[in-house]
Amino acid sequence: MSEPVSISTGIAQRYATAIFDLAKEGKELKAVEADVAALDTALADSSDLVDLINSPVVTRDEQAAVIAAVAKKMKLSSTVANALSLMAQKRRLFVLPQLLDAMRALIAEDKGEITAEVTAAKAMTKAQQDKLAKALKASTGKDVKINLAVDEALIGGLVVKVGSQMIDTSVKAKLDALQNSMKEVG
Repeated sequence: MSEPVSISTGIAQRYATAIFDLAKEGKELKAVEADVAALDTALADSSDLVDLINSPVVTRDEQAAVIAAVAKKMKLSSTVANALSLMAQKRRLFVLPQLLDAMRALIAEDKGEITAEVTAAKAMTKAQQDKLAKALKASTGKDVKINLAVDEALIGGLVVKVGSQMIDTSVKAKLDALQNSMKEVG
């Protein structure tokens, strides 16, 4: 991990822990979870918002004013709105994507959930996802939320990442392994 990424992650983790603790203490965890999802969508949909949080040209006051307006328009909880305001004043809004990731992880841990990053060769139906989640729950003992991506280069099968564990049942991986073993023979 590069040093700037490490620093950003550390900053985001500290803010996320503070927001999480305040939300849990104030019994606002559901509202904060909804705020995290809304902010994630806003960052994905608005290049202007991404530019605002990353621009060194925009002043603290301008960032704070825009973030306050965004928080009001999105009807964010007071805990998240105040944290974003503080982050704008401290010029820390650039860590917002990492903050959202850290918040999702803390909320999931509190709920006893884990996220499985699943890459499939083709889109999976809801029933297939539910069956996979059930199988993963049996092996991990926790509720599993599936984050699905499609990569047709896999040809067939799945690549499943749960925490530090990875299971690769893709045809591409099997072909690569076969190719490597053939190279060793000849």
